[in-house]
Amino acid sequence: MIYWKTGKDIAMLRKLVVGPYQTNCYILGCKETGQGLVIDPGDEVLRIVKEITRSGLSIRYIAITHGHIDHVGGVSELKRITRAPVLIHRLDAGALGTRPDVFLEEGQTIEVGNYSISVIHTPGHSPGGVCLYAPGAVFTGDTLFAGSVGRTDFPGGSHELLVQGVKQKIFPLGDSLRVYPGHGPESTIGRERMTNPFFRLARYA
Repeated sequence: MIYWKTGKDIAMLRKLVVGPYQTNCYILGCKETGQGLVIDPGDEVLRIVKEITRSGLSIRYIAITHGHIDHVGGVSELKRITRAPVLIHRLDAGALGTRPDVFLEEGQTIEVGNYSISVIHTPGHSPGGVCLYAPGAVFTGDTLFAGSVGRTDFPGGSHELLVQGVKQKIFPLGDSLRVYPGHGPESTIGRERMTNPFFRLARYA
């Protein structure tokens, strides 16, 4: 479990690497209220539930960064167990296999305990891809990785839109912000802005 201070509160974060595609599933919790958010439960639901129980969190929402099977494979089962509403962008909702409870939109906020988590629509890897901007961190799904970006050769993909979204919406969040991607290790915005080969030649105010 990773902890960091957010004002007077303490954020709790657990990363589980699940399934054959080694997807990062995140459990984000507010220590003061005990409320939590699960991001991208792609597989191994019982393992995710075991970690939720160990952390003592009550899951407020299940949020999906995009509608590919390695990120949504465990959604139906986790919803059945936790009874938490499922959130996904409308353009990716058809991949769920279950009816979503809330459609995510640009600028929307998700309230989890004392945290307000902002939705940033970043199409490119998929039409309905989103990043989730939480206190001290941004969860980028398959939009931005450490040293790379997501594939854009899937139906509805666009490399131009993906790069534009990262430049205009993610990098301005600040160099010190932690980046937690859908696969692979974490990074920071500053590191990706300066060293990621897809962006290192760019300059940002």
